[in-house]
Amino acid sequence: MKKRTLVYLTVPAFCLALFILLSATPGMAHKAKHTPEQLKAFDDVFMEQVRIGDLLFHGDAVTEKKMGTKLSRTGMACAMCHPFAVDNHPHEFPKFQEQINKFSTLRDMINWCIEKPNEGEKLDPDSDAMKALEAYIYWSNRGSKLDPGRH
Repeated sequence: MKKRTLVYLTVPAFCLALFILLSATPGMAHKAKHTPEQLKAFDDVFMEQVRIGDLLFHGDAVTEKKMGTKLSRTGMACAMCHPFAVDNHPHEFPKFQEQINKFSTLRDMINWCIEKPNEGEKLDPDSDAMKALEAYIYWSNRGSKLDPGRH
């Protein structure tokens, strides 16, 4: 009698678990496709951040002031060492970074450059200025193959 009760409870539980497992499709966070209007809105927001990051990267004082940042006290801009953000290899992060002597993210490296060579003020990693710089750097390197940990 106890075996029969166990079977009656186990079979439905197994079927429910199987149904949940099979109905969950990987990669389908959004069941409905985005509309062209939504995609354009997403792209517009992203490109606005890229534009702001571009201004910060190239040392635009008005944008720095507006964002409440001071990225350099030496007169140097990020672009002076990294023209068009082409040689900063964001696709290799996270990785051990020799200059910092620790395992680092791209945001850690951005802050190191701001603080050390540029003698600027470190950004909060979640600040709008940091996100804009990161957006510009990634956008400038679009098409690069992700290769985290590489040197």
